[in-house]
Formats: sequence, C-alpha cells, structure tokens
Amino acid sequence: MKINTVSPLSHPYLQILESIASCPDKLYSIGTLPDQRRTSVAIVGTRKPSSYGKEVTQQLAYDLAKKGIVIISGLALGVDGIAHKAALEAGGTTIAVLGNGLPAIYPSSHKALAEQIVKSGGAIVTEYESGTPSYPNQFLERNRIVSGLADAVIITEAAARSGTLNTAGHAIEQGKEVFVVPGNITSPLSAGCNALLRQGATPVTKPEDIIETIAPELLEPQASLPLGSTPEETAIITLLRSGIRDGDELQQKSKLAPHEFASTLTMMEINGTVRSLGANQWTLR
Repeated sequence: MKINTVSPLSHPYLQILESIASCPDKLYSIGTLPDQRRTSVAIVGTRKPSSYGKEVTQQLAYDLAKKGIVIISGLALGVDGIAHKAALEAGGTTIAVLGNGLPAIYPSSHKALAEQIVKSGGAIVTEYESGTPSYPNQFLERNRIVSGLADAVIITEAAARSGTLNTAGHAIEQGKEVFVVPGNITSPLSAGCNALLRQGATPVTKPEDIIETIAPELLEPQASLPLGSTPEETAIITLLRSGIRDGDELQQKSKLAPHEFASTLTMMEINGTVRSLGANQWTLR
C-alpha cells in the first residue's frame, strides 16, 4: 500500500494537532484520512481487558461509530483492537496511530485488522519515517497524537500503572475532555479508571454521555426502546435490559422451553437484536 506524506498544519482533519506538544512536521499514512474535520474520539485501555472491559469497549465504540464519530486508537492488543473492530462492525471510520514506521504493522498479529481499516475507508498514521522500528518510548510519544486527533478521550479499563494513563495525561494537557468508565472497586484492571474519576474525570455509562458534550447535534429525541417482534423475544429483551447476561439464567427466567429459547435467541442474533459475548453470555446490540 502506498505511504502518503502529509503536513498536519495543511490538512483540514489534522490541523487540530497544531496545539499539541511537539507537533510533528509531517505524518506518514496509508489509507484515507477524512478530508474535513469530523467529530472524533480516542478509545484506549488495557491490553488484557476483562469481559467487562471488552463489553463496554465494544458497545461504546460501536454506538459512537454508528453515529458517524471517528474512532481513534493505537492498534494495540486488547482495548485498542476491540475499539477498531467495533467501529468497522458499525460501518464507521477508524484511524490507528502507530509507534513505528510504516509499512510495518505492530503488533504483527493486527496486520489483517490494519488492512481492514484501510479497506473500510480509514487510515493508519505515524510520525515515524518508513522503516523505523518500535521502541517502548515511542508508544508513549505517539499517545499525544492519539489524544491530539480526538475531541475527547475515553478510557474503558485501565490498571493503576497502565500506560493508558499517559494518554489521559496528554489529553488533560491538551484541554480535552477525559471520559472514564467506572469499574469494580475490587478489580485491579479498573484501579486506574477509578483513580482518574477521583481526580475529576467525567464518568461515562452510555454513549449519550459523550455525545451530549462533544456533538449534541447528533442526539436524537428519546425514543422508546425496541420491543421484540414476538412475545418470546420481548421476554428475552426485558431480561437483558435488567442486566441478566447468562444464557442459562435467561432461559430459566424467560420460562421458555430450552428448544424455544434457543431458536428465538438464534433469530434475534441473526436479526442483530442481540450479540454474543462468548461463554454463553449475551447482550443487546
């Protein structure tokens, strides 16, 4: 794929980088950058998320991308990769910022994801010249670009000593809103998030919390939540809304026969009403 060279200060979408520390003179990219400024959020977090971290990252990235908001992250394992994939599933645009030179993709296990980002109209960008290998300090340096390109930064799950907190620090220096998903107080993976909340970060529990701050024009009048097309679907949807995720518990409390529950859930998944979280755990799409 062709590597493009662009000056941030001369590009409508990238000009927002003018105010960051050590704004790069040029960026290298493959794929397609938005030709005009669009509302954008960075979603970052731990490389080893819990099932909770995976679920909230998927849901926020998917719903925000569905609204036309560009999703930015660092293509790392864990939260970054989940955010990119969710944006693609929503048919949205996502941009990955690397800590090494193109055309190499790091981590290499995300090469296919990088190719899908480009094929779907997104871009891979870096400030490092072609062939520059990845060094630990460069991942911290690139974080200022991840937050700098965004109108807000969302942290879905992060430990107390997570490198994600470096991105939060850059965002604060840049005057960006930092949204944080509250976590279980007994989970080490949420210690960093909960610490940021104590320091004044904005808690986020749903996409609207973010949209009403950075792009209120995208909010639609409150509509009633969809009911199922059959009584069986309605029973399952009601239980999912109440917070039940386990398939066995859903079947028992819906009072549906096992075969009837299985066929109904299968049709709901095919129609995009529900989504599997793995391990017989389910959530509404």
